[in-house]
Amino acid sequence: MAGAPATLSAPAAQIGGFLSKKPYAPPSWATHLSPMPSHTFSLGHFPTPIHKWNLPNLPEGTEVWIKRDDLSGMQLSGNKVRKLEFLMADAVAQGADCVITVGGIQSNHCRATAVAARYLNLDCYLILRTSKLLVDKDPGLVGNLLVERLVGAHIDLVSKEEYGKIGSVALADLLKKRLLEEGRKPYVIPVGGSNSLGTWGYIEAIREIEQQIQQSADAQFDDIVVACGSGGTIAGLALGSRLSSLKAKVHAFSVCDDPEYFYDYAQGLIDGLQSGLDSRDIVSIENTKGLGYAMNTAEELKFVKDIAATTGIVLDPVYSGKAAYGLLKDMAGNPAKWKGRKILFVHTGGLLGLYDKADQLSSSAGSWRRMDLGDSIPRKDGTGKMF
Repeated sequence: MAGAPATLSAPAAQIGGFLSKKPYAPPSWATHLSPMPSHTFSLGHFPTPIHKWNLPNLPEGTEVWIKRDDLSGMQLSGNKVRKLEFLMADAVAQGADCVITVGGIQSNHCRATAVAARYLNLDCYLILRTSKLLVDKDPGLVGNLLVERLVGAHIDLVSKEEYGKIGSVALADLLKKRLLEEGRKPYVIPVGGSNSLGTWGYIEAIREIEQQIQQSADAQFDDIVVACGSGGTIAGLALGSRLSSLKAKVHAFSVCDDPEYFYDYAQGLIDGLQSGLDSRDIVSIENTKGLGYAMNTAEELKFVKDIAATTGIVLDPVYSGKAAYGLLKDMAGNPAKWKGRKILFVHTGGLLGLYDKADQLSSSAGSWRRMDLGDSIPRKDGTGKMF
């Protein structure tokens, strides 16, 4: 059982402040938003880098740069770290001794939550959605599950059918009730960490991008492109871009549900911050879910492999892989729309999700062979030691 949340001693707090609780002061252009967080926990490694991304077959004069939120730290936790900095601070402020969250069987958010909770000495309960055939079986140690189980998260499995019938909110409430009856103090984090409080994570990311641009005279962006899986990231980016000096157009590629759902969901998040803005005015959402959430065609997986082999950037198959696939497909079909644009693609992480696709990727992954030793010279005694 968890004890009190971890706190840093005064000397430790001076070494970068990592894992420390700190008061939050919003960007000047966001001070009218409400409610405003009072504190955050420093969980990530920020700022994450921005660099040129040499994608193939771009329209004439088009540049794509990439914001490497896959390097945000916390065991490759990607965009989820930014939201959890605010959500975990709220959990601790409310005296929680454990957190509950919900997601798919390879949820990046659930794994990030499990790591963040352990950092802060809180227990973590995960409700994970899987197939009816697998719901009564050990889920194994593949990808995100490996990290979750190593850090001691408690895992409850539900079938996709049960999830669809009951819903994530009711499932979390059911587990919360049981934990309360056991004398625990649970704090519920929504799917993807996507509520109005979590939205501050990507409002803050816009301030970070703004500061990075100010340090580089030639890096002004016309567009921001990102995957959309639960809505919080796109709400924060779109709201921040509109309110700040960036004014870049935000394009979201949804990997589940449909654009209308996400316009409405994002509207609820920005209304929750009393922004007075319309989601349809500040973000453009296109559908790239393909076969469905966390399901991939052979063409999509080949795209992920080809981009890695061409540029060195490894995309995940669930989020950024589909968003980049959708972006380049749109560029090929509508080159005039993107011609001469300077685009910032936000890589939201998810590397561990690739492990779940290893069998599907094996036929297209890099080749191997046994080394041809030819007429090699035998090793003389005393040389070429093997360690």
